[in-house]
Order: sequence, then C-alpha cells, then structure tokens
Amino acid sequence: MLTGSCHCGKAGWTPEGDPGSITACNCTLCRRYGTLWAYDYEGERIALTGETASYTRADRDEPSLEILFCPSCACVLSWRGLRLRKDGRWRMAVNMRLAPPDLVHDLPIDHFDGLDTFEDLPSKGRCVRDLWF
Repeated sequence: MLTGSCHCGKAGWTPEGDPGSITACNCTLCRRYGTLWAYDYEGERIALTGETASYTRADRDEPSLEILFCPSCACVLSWRGLRLRKDGRWRMAVNMRLAPPDLVHDLPIDHFDGLDTFEDLPSKGRCVRDLWF
C-alpha cells in the first residue's frame, strides 16, 4: 500500500487506488517547497493521519488553498482547497515526495504553470525518478 509520511513520522497520508500522474508546479509556493502533487478530494480517496498545521498565503485577501504540514518537522504533507467546488467537494493533493521512492518512481510527471499562465504544460515523458535522481 502506498503511504507517505513526514520526516518524524507523526503525520502522513494514504491514497486509495492508483494516484495517476503526478504534478510538478512552478508557482511561488510549490517551487519553494519542492513538492510533487497527486490529486483527489477530501474525504474520498485520500486519508490524512496525525496532527497538521496550516499555512495560507499572506499576500492574498482570499487564498484559494492552504498548505498542511507537520508541526513537529515541518514537512509539507498536502494542500487543501478553501473553496467548495460546484459539485460539493473539496479539492486536495498530497505531496508524493513523502512516499518511498521505489513505490512512485515510475509515475508520470505532468507540469503545471502556476506562475504565469495557470495552464497545463506539454508532457515531456518524464517520471518521478527523473526529478529525484
């Protein structure tokens, strides 16, 4: 079973099923955190464990998401949308860099331009292992 945990082991996540392709985003937060995201919805295929703290952007009057991290070791676990979608669900993603490399190294990487265009970028055929090693 695929799981991810923070460095100290006090918090983590478990996705149900295939996480699909993994997203590398270049926005001001993601590039600083070095995260790789797998998406789903809160209370559906992703379960968080342990205590978390959160951060929302201080430079936005109405931030669209919060970053959840371990209050002990500060590893970024996930993000959670702060706006309810039209279908009544809350979007979220988990940081796949917290998973054991051998369980995620073959997952394909998608790139998202969260810095300028807010659009998906063409796939380059890379996998998680290409960004780790």
